[in-house]
Amino acid sequence: MRRSSKCLLMSFVLLTLGLVNSVTAQTPTPAPIAGEYTLGAGDIIRITVFGQEDLTVETRLSNIGVIRYPFLGDIRLIGQSVNEVELLIDKGLRGDYLIDPSVSVTVIEYRPFFIDGEVNRPGGYPYQPGLTVERAAALAGGYTERASKSVVSIRRNLTGEEVTLEVEAGEIVMPGDIVTIKQRFF
Repeated sequence: MRRSSKCLLMSFVLLTLGLVNSVTAQTPTPAPIAGEYTLGAGDIIRITVFGQEDLTVETRLSNIGVIRYPFLGDIRLIGQSVNEVELLIDKGLRGDYLIDPSVSVTVIEYRPFFIDGEVNRPGGYPYQPGLTVERAAALAGGYTERASKSVVSIRRNLTGEEVTLEVEAGEIVMPGDIVTIKQRFF
């Protein structure tokens, strides 16, 4: 390949990469509505270290979210993802107690979500992964005849701060959410 052809090809590649980067940089990032699941009060978790029965713990997280773990003492888990907890315990056990720990954290039971407003049986219900507002309403006995399927709000704790989101019926519901089905106006 001639030198001018190489320069032309290289210029094209750099220009293309520059355009992709500028488009990516201008694309707004969506609001964190249903990101990686973080542990909260009411979740039941199981911590297992392969080959170490004495390090298996199953517990429901309290409001303060601190558990006492063997050899590590008190560990705060609320607000952390399952992966973050695995890394925290791995780091704490590695070296002093175990050479190469294999830590697994599993959510056995999610904290409930709550639904109120224009549904037949408002209240708290067990969370199920993949739950949408429509499915949550179905669990609560369905919509009332006055329910607005287009005016729904969800109160959710995002990074320690409670926010209210106006959503549609297909929106994902997370554990701990409070879903309010509003009344429609004729």
